[in-house]
Amino acid sequence: MTPYDHNRTPLFDAMVALAESRKVSFHTPGHKSGKGISTRFRKFVGPKVFSIDLTCLDEVDSLQKPRGVIREAQELAADIYGADQSFFLVNGTSGGNQAMILSVMKPGEPILLTRILHKSVVSGLIMTDCKPIFIPLQSTPDCDLLLNDRTDTIIQAMNRHPEAKKLFLTSPNYYGVTLDLPTIIQEAHSRGVTVLVDEAHGPHLHFHDDLPPSAMASNADLCVQSTHKIIGGMTQASILHAKKANIDIERLTSVLRYLQTTSPSYILMASLDLARMQMATEGKKLLSKAIDLARKARERIRKIPGLTCIDRDEVKAASGGDNDLDETKLAIGVKGIGLTGYQVSQKLNHEFGIQVEMADLHHVLVIVSIGDHREDLDRLVRAMEAISHQAMTLKSIIPINVKPPYAIASSRMNPREAFFSSHQSVPLEEALGKTAADIVTVYPPGIPLLIPGEEITQTVLDHLILMRETGATLDGLDSDNRLINIV
Repeated sequence: MTPYDHNRTPLFDAMVALAESRKVSFHTPGHKSGKGISTRFRKFVGPKVFSIDLTCLDEVDSLQKPRGVIREAQELAADIYGADQSFFLVNGTSGGNQAMILSVMKPGEPILLTRILHKSVVSGLIMTDCKPIFIPLQSTPDCDLLLNDRTDTIIQAMNRHPEAKKLFLTSPNYYGVTLDLPTIIQEAHSRGVTVLVDEAHGPHLHFHDDLPPSAMASNADLCVQSTHKIIGGMTQASILHAKKANIDIERLTSVLRYLQTTSPSYILMASLDLARMQMATEGKKLLSKAIDLARKARERIRKIPGLTCIDRDEVKAASGGDNDLDETKLAIGVKGIGLTGYQVSQKLNHEFGIQVEMADLHHVLVIVSIGDHREDLDRLVRAMEAISHQAMTLKSIIPINVKPPYAIASSRMNPREAFFSSHQSVPLEEALGKTAADIVTVYPPGIPLLIPGEEITQTVLDHLILMRETGATLDGLDSDNRLINIV
């Protein structure tokens, strides 16, 4: 056996061995290997899963201070991803984003961030009280889809702010559009800038040459991935990868002990162990199938009247070569059939029994993963053909060329100061000129339109009202989407 035999699953094997030993349990969890679980629950999922719902025991190690099989499983993950150290996460990439920021930032320190970011990043800013410097997102007038940031814009921001020695990037974004990470990270390192990457939607990139380069392959200092999004991890299971040249591993380890539960789910951690094994041993084969399915579906969708589905060449052309596309993401444009993405998503769900990942005003997003089959994609294409045929006879009912205003708003105070300030709720229509006290996003994709401390401009206000009228989910308003918190 080699030092890193990726057929091994040390954590999962230890869990199974403990379950099969049938030891008497006088420890948590209280259901005692399923004996106390609801009968309905046990009948639906089967009895075995409860036998591996464990707590920190000698045989299965401790996530807070791993010394045994969890440590071995994390070392295997680090090896396959090219990291110096990897950490299992049981509260998703949200916790990983927070951990990355808390491990490298101090109160008052500046950090450069692209505006395409998850709200968990903002919560990390609030926790640390560091000073965010947002990089303006350049729009692409001839492209409906939200692409990603431009390389020259990021480099110019580093040149304008030499005092900022940390850079936070998101790649891929929700739509699968990636940054030119190799170029950006090389430029950042030449300036002594540490690079953190939210790679939630890219845990599979490392395992296939037909996909854009991964963050670790591009020499990022820290990156976090949602193993549950594309490959075989269970929901809420993620991995954080670190390279130690610019990262204090001991501080990162300490931060994770503060942020992660002391009662982690061993089932989630086992899924990370097994997902790593699966990618290491057959990832290229599984991803080749997924990419082929996605490519063929994209070609068929592009032929349906009124629909679009951007391809890799179009992303590169629209971004001047700066962005690339993970082809397993199908961003299906529906503006041409006179329906919103929200309406198409509802039709797919209720009329055709198809659930998509998310919708925005002009698109529905489909993720093709290692778990999909040809008949799944055939069903999707037939449904889109039927919806197109039905809708093309209708008059367009949606605004044309509406794009989220992700331009940088005027910041009046740091996110932490605004978040903890005394605040009140006012009707959305009366918020013009006020200062936001909370994150406000259209979710998904969840990119903040407002961050605590920013001025509420007419452009943002108009967009929020429009999105409310189209049925979008607005995160940061009250339950009726009417009230907004202001300082």
